[in-house]
Amino acid sequence: MPNDALPAVLGGTPIRPQGPPAWPPDDPEIVEVLHRAARDGSWGQYHGPHSQALAESLATFHGFDHVRLCASGTVAVELALRGLKIGPGDEVILAAYDFRGNMQDVLCVGATPVLVDIRPDNWNLDVGRVEEAMTEATRAVLVSHLHGGQVDMPTLRDLSNRRGVPIIEDACQVPGARVAGRVAGSWGEVAVLSFGGSKLLSAGRGGALLTSDDGVQQRVKTYTQRGNDAYPLSELQAALLLPQLDNLGNRNRQRATAVTRVIRSLADHPALTPFALPEDSESQPGLYKLGLQYNPDACAGLSRDAFARAVRAEGVAIDPGFRSLHKSHSQRRFSTSGELVEADRADANVLVLHHPVLLESDTDLDQVGSAVERVAAHAEDIGHELGFAC
Repeated sequence: MPNDALPAVLGGTPIRPQGPPAWPPDDPEIVEVLHRAARDGSWGQYHGPHSQALAESLATFHGFDHVRLCASGTVAVELALRGLKIGPGDEVILAAYDFRGNMQDVLCVGATPVLVDIRPDNWNLDVGRVEEAMTEATRAVLVSHLHGGQVDMPTLRDLSNRRGVPIIEDACQVPGARVAGRVAGSWGEVAVLSFGGSKLLSAGRGGALLTSDDGVQQRVKTYTQRGNDAYPLSELQAALLLPQLDNLGNRNRQRATAVTRVIRSLADHPALTPFALPEDSESQPGLYKLGLQYNPDACAGLSRDAFARAVRAEGVAIDPGFRSLHKSHSQRRFSTSGELVEADRADANVLVLHHPVLLESDTDLDQVGSAVERVAAHAEDIGHELGFAC
């Protein structure tokens, strides 16, 4: 068999020898911001025009009165919890499959995470299970839109209104996405954003909390202001984010078009089922990651991690997703509501495609399907070579 037909992990030539596209991209606007900040000295200011402009732009875009820029999305979640006066003896509901930092933040303020199961089609929070998880101690629902999937926010908003339980909406993966006609993040009492190095809006680090609740705003301000800002976003970071925010809509539309082509290229691969993306005209997915449900039985029993390793060797950035929270934390640290059947499946079988390829050419997009096809065709041999059969 010619070497080019073999997967790279078995000694063949990678489909993308150059590897996945870099992020952040080479952007002339960003270069100009850096040069301008160096010339005018704004990069070194504590309180300059860029932070104010970014806060105002985010507030207008999301429809909130207050924006608190901060050091990370993880800090923003903690500040949201503190702003809502959540602490020891309180409970916060969240999906059993979520970013571990969200659960760590709940524990950080002394509250108890209550984990509920996720939907089978997109492994995001199953809103239909939230009310049964509510008790007299429930003080918030912390909800994330993950891997291109979306949570049923209209139903959750109705439940929140009826039960008087506020929503913290984690939009860290989905800046600029639309959920049932509204900007992601605008459904909750508090929204949080992340500007981490791999995010769609990237400043290397950083985050933001958004709210229209004056009490939340004041409590967060009191907690963070200690002679200076304890969790700052720098003026230079804010300057870098402004042109990205201006271009976010265009890039999100490009990603949405590109992901349709990627999903079509995966249609003949029973080992992978893409997360169900919103199909109504009022919604647009956020595509920081494209979630994929992996079925090892359709791939000669090859484990999820071995499959990801083999695809990455082809130069395509497919990786395992998060660990489910009940699998990665001591059972003494949380409670659960009902069975976590889908979260168990997600823990073992989530794969994610990193977003940079979604801004590349059709040729680059088609390489995703080609890499998956090559690995699937040699799955049994890969399992033997790597010792990673299920």
